Amino acid sequence: MARLDEVYRAEYGRCVATLTRVLGDIGLAEEAVQDAFAVAVRKWAEAPPPNPGAWIVTTARNRAIDRLRRESTREARHAQAQLLHQPDEPEEVGPVRDDQLRLIFTCCHPALSPLARTALTLRLLGGLEVAEIARAYLVPETTVAQRIVRAKKKIRDAGIPYRVPEAAELPDRLSSVLAVLYLVFNEGYAATSGQLLRTDLSQEAIRLARALAELMPDEPEVTGLLALLVLTEARRPARVGPNGELVVLAEQDRALWDRELIAEGHSLVRQCLRRGQPGPYQVQAAIGAVHTDGPATDWTQVLALYDQLVELSPTPIVALNRAVAVAEVHGPALALAIVDELDLPSYHLLHATRADLLARLDRASEAVAAYDEAIALATNDTERSFLAGRRLMVQAPPS
Repeated sequence: MARLDEVYRAEYGRCVATLTRVLGDIGLAEEAVQDAFAVAVRKWAEAPPPNPGAWIVTTARNRAIDRLRRESTREARHAQAQLLHQPDEPEEVGPVRDDQLRLIFTCCHPALSPLARTALTLRLLGGLEVAEIARAYLVPETTVAQRIVRAKKKIRDAGIPYRVPEAAELPDRLSSVLAVLYLVFNEGYAATSGQLLRTDLSQEAIRLARALAELMPDEPEVTGLLALLVLTEARRPARVGPNGELVVLAEQDRALWDRELIAEGHSLVRQCLRRGQPGPYQVQAAIGAVHTDGPATDWTQVLALYDQLVELSPTPIVALNRAVAVAEVHGPALALAIVDELDLPSYHLLHATRADLLARLDRASEAVAAYDEAIALATNDTERSFLAGRRLMVQAPPS
């Protein structure tokens, strides 16, 4: 059922968002969509219908009606009456007109904790599994699962409505919305499992970021996020080789990069610079602009931007990325000292970075051990294969 898996990845978030609008209940919408996909397993034995997303929405709506009919409470009967009389295209009110974008804002209600907001939205919008969300946050899967359950309960118990937020409410929810779009894109650019790329997720994140930029054109961080996403997406054609293998930035064929996206990203970065209100996404976008400007990366400029980013967002991940720039400007020894101070024991990229730095310092046995740790922690097949190849090169360097 590979085709069904593809439909699930591409349509789950859209279907949940549409059903949430129709049903007015996030939990019921998700359960109905899951029921519809369970029916699809039986019904799509030969081939999916011409419009799989519409089939899932229709089936989910019918399953929700059946479920409400079996309920005996007054609330359930009232919900059923509303659903039966729901127009196919109800009038939209307020500034957010995209179902999925509206769902993001709804899940990013201030009554929910920051992790609960983004975890719930990633689950509902992108159809991400708990393991994928846990990797994005570098927290245990049980923590994410508990937060999602609590968030749904909070929405139900507190009566948080599914509604379009008023314009005045949008800025208060912006940081969580930006974080969600960024994480959805990252899962598409470096998937937790399977193949390296999930272009459906990365492209959906860009589409929603464009919609958000149209909605909030005066928010510099919104422009910065869009710039960051398109500049990163521009490098995607060169990110994998002819056999699907991972190709790191330094080895990519820049002729394969998408010049239209690069031009768009650079234009957006210039807009950010003119505003003079730097934020984390804008600085990351500026780093992306440097990487895509000219035949080679100006690492001195990248390091200067990472110095600024560390001030704005002092996280271990930012510090690790800065260490990569330090290695290019000041050498691997200084970068290794920085990496060894970071507390990211379960993050495979820390061990992969450390292994590369050790190999560059001719500390082969330590590099092999670091690669072993990185391989053990990596969950994506493509990344594991890449790391295994680099490990072999350290063991038997080319003559």
